[in-house]
Amino acid sequence: MTKGKTDVNSNAVRTRFALMLLAATLPLAACEGEADDPAETAPQGTVAGIEISDARLVLAPVEGNPAAVYFDLAYDGEKGITIRDARVEGAGDADVHDVMEYDGRMQMNTADPIPLTKGTEVAFEPGGKHVMVFEPSEAIAPGSTARVTLVFAGGATHEFDAEVRAAGEER
Repeated sequence: MTKGKTDVNSNAVRTRFALMLLAATLPLAACEGEADDPAETAPQGTVAGIEISDARLVLAPVEGNPAAVYFDLAYDGEKGITIRDARVEGAGDADVHDVMEYDGRMQMNTADPIPLTKGTEVAFEPGGKHVMVFEPSEAIAPGSTARVTLVFAGGATHEFDAEVRAAGEER
């Protein structure tokens, strides 16, 4: 009978050892297939695969009113990402806006998060998506540039410069 108890105890020890080994290796297996974070594969302040063109900040015709940032964005990254916010250096605040229909009328509102997948192109343009710039400082003047930062879900950021234009100049 002693021999049988030893076999049972030996099996219990082996089972516990196998479970501990499995528990120790699961985190490693989980990491193996993960895609790189977009911020980790690009220089600081940029997201790999993002291309910004025709960036411009257009000041309001009435001083003190919000300005707007327009640009074209193309995304060619492998991992899906989502724009959730924006900042503009030298402004009191900034917000991603969109124009949408509500109750039969077009209205400007804070935009929903903007998902990007490989091949996505998004136009931030008058009458559509744009970055609304509240309380622009005097440093944001026609002929200068403004630093714009897109903020992605997860905290990654992508910075770019936008040419500052006076109200009435080409948007």
